[in-house]
Amino acid sequence: MAKRKKSNLQWIKETLDLKPDHHWEGPEGYKIFVAGRGAVRFNVPQKWVFEPQEKSFKFLDKKPPHDDCALEVSYNHLPPNDWSLFPLKTTLKKIMADDERNVIERGEVILVKRQTARIMWMEIKFIDNQTEPREAFSRTCIALGSNIQCLITFDYWADQAEQLIPVWDEVMRSLTLGLYISDPRTGLAFPD
Repeated sequence: MAKRKKSNLQWIKETLDLKPDHHWEGPEGYKIFVAGRGAVRFNVPQKWVFEPQEKSFKFLDKKPPHDDCALEVSYNHLPPNDWSLFPLKTTLKKIMADDERNVIERGEVILVKRQTARIMWMEIKFIDNQTEPREAFSRTCIALGSNIQCLITFDYWADQAEQLIPVWDEVMRSLTLGLYISDPRTGLAFPD
């Protein structure tokens, strides 16, 4: 578990022992990531490297500079309101249209059906020219629910899509907003 010190925006890692009757359950090969005591929650591959950023959380398949993909999430608490009319699809399309990489394909907006949140994502294919020209994908998800706004990005090489798309699918399947954890040692959650 990572906590942010308010004074200098540094993270402190704290390890807690789970109680024998804990309720943390994830698919085999995955670990459960929880930010903000349950503001955002999803599953990531067990062996991926966690790198907290100043305003986001990043997961890599390997330690840099040997990583081949990056999954990054940030979130905001929104004031209590009815966010059902927020133009989520238009906002996502604008974000993806403004991407300045060498985009060669744009996908359609995909809706993830969920009772408690509006979740949409979109994919672009681009040429990464950092070392030598190589095709890559970038997926961006925007989610709104329980007065939480979440942004998730996932960048990976096109030739590794077959092995990495299931990771994205599991993140989308397990994405939960606003299910707060009262005691991290038990995993018991309570809704907002």
